[in-house]
Amino acid sequence: MPPTLASLVHHSALKLTVRAGEERLATPVRWAHASELADPVPYMEGGELLLITALKLDAEDPEAMRRYVRRLGQAGVAGLGFAVGVHYATIPDALVDAAAEEGLPLLEVPRRTPFLAISKAVSAAISAEQYQAVTAGFAAPRDLTKQALGGGPAGLLAALAGQVDGWAALYDATGAVVAAAPEWAARRAARLTPEVERLHARTPPASLVVGGEAARGELHTLGTSRRPRAALAVGTGAPLGTAERYAVHSAIALLTLTTERSRSLHEAEQRVGAAVLRMLLAGEPEHARTAAGSLYGDLLDAPYRLIIAEAASATAARAHADGRTAPHGAPRPVDAPRPVAGERAVAAPVRAGEPPTGPLAALAEHVEAAAARAGEALLVVPDGERLVLLTADGGAAARACVGYAAAVDQARTTGQALAGRTDEPVMGLSAPAGPIAAATAYRQAEQALSVARRRGRALVEHEEVATGSVVQLLSDDAVRAFADGLLRALREHDATGRGDLVASLRAWLSRHGQWDAAAAELGVHRHTLRYRMRRVEEILGRSLDDPDVRMELWLALKATSGTE
Repeated sequence: MPPTLASLVHHSALKLTVRAGEERLATPVRWAHASELADPVPYMEGGELLLITALKLDAEDPEAMRRYVRRLGQAGVAGLGFAVGVHYATIPDALVDAAAEEGLPLLEVPRRTPFLAISKAVSAAISAEQYQAVTAGFAAPRDLTKQALGGGPAGLLAALAGQVDGWAALYDATGAVVAAAPEWAARRAARLTPEVERLHARTPPASLVVGGEAARGELHTLGTSRRPRAALAVGTGAPLGTAERYAVHSAIALLTLTTERSRSLHEAEQRVGAAVLRMLLAGEPEHARTAAGSLYGDLLDAPYRLIIAEAASATAARAHADGRTAPHGAPRPVDAPRPVAGERAVAAPVRAGEPPTGPLAALAEHVEAAAARAGEALLVVPDGERLVLLTADGGAAARACVGYAAAVDQARTTGQALAGRTDEPVMGLSAPAGPIAAATAYRQAEQALSVARRRGRALVEHEEVATGSVVQLLSDDAVRAFADGLLRALREHDATGRGDLVASLRAWLSRHGQWDAAAAELGVHRHTLRYRMRRVEEILGRSLDDPDVRMELWLALKATSGTE
């Protein structure tokens, strides 16, 4: 620790005597400085022990001494050393009283103790402290590395908390606390999650200081990528000293190495995952289990869900390429699911691409963090502009996807972007499936994804597609354009006032071709209705006896029912 007035008083060679301010002898001394100026304050930085002989001071004037001592105290001077036997045999009472009144420590320096000796003592103590800090700084990486190798990040955090005499916590990419030391610090660290999220928005490396002097915290990003993958928090009761700063920097370096190594392993795992998923989609679950080994635990044996996600911008781009737009000019694609060859293979096999970016990266981090906290296996495969996830049915990862989508939908409803983002994922979730039904699950997820796009929702489960009405699938512009074209001739006929063919056709189809029931609904004779249906056939050039024609006409009427 730095030298204090008390350590100088107890220095046997200096023979200093305390004349005032005994209660403040624990004040640290940054330097010892001799000055005979009547006002040395402009040349002081604070924390000095000022040494004087009162050559130019009227040390016996009480009012002058009060002004002098008060000004020294306001400047942050640590203490005042007065050399006796030079200009004054003893320290004048006026100076002693002023120092006592101000609470400024006043030390009597004997005639045989030169000011240079005091300066040397202060310098030696400061040098010793700095040497100790450097020595401790060199030891910190060794000790922290040993703890990291033996106990992982948790062991490293425990060692770091001991070295800074405080607490330490590690956050994942979503800002959630994954480890803390001591254990009681987890709750305190969780309160800093909003600050961690704010820190993650900065370009690494970045740091942030939170709290005050009594409860101070530092946040640091970890990793070398453009998007931080983790963060370190260190809490102390005072600003960090040199040794503590060495320890924190060492911890950042070690955790960054761990993070980067984990990222490389994660990317390798994704490549294995892509191969495993291809085997599952090809109907080869046994080969998939062999390739996966113990990597995914029992994920491949228990019921799982398959999720396909893509960014809204990718959806819009695909729709634009198809030349389709939704109402109000918003792109609305119509995608047929990727074809599945029987139930055993997909025509466009999943392949491991570049790590996800943008909204898909945020989704992947959110789901992976949820799975990690629950100790749950998860398969994540980037697939071009898509992200494919295989997660346990009813598990934490599946719930995280649903929760993430609910937050996106809520943000869209309120007109606010989620966490500053506007390009959020659109997801399709399959029904629960087993290893032999992976291709079916993939197709279900694509079908649900297509419906999610049409409905403007962040996530649709396949169960909703299976239990919903087919009418909801008719809201696409292409379907409406087909319906308008099919019914245009009938509407033009009705517009001339020569009969109500569209309404008659709707009533006849809704009554399953029953003439009497349909005529009663319209309030006309059945022969009139028969005549109108013959006119429909003549105008359209198609026979109503053909069930395909009746189906197309009915769907066209349903697709345009809201525009008439």
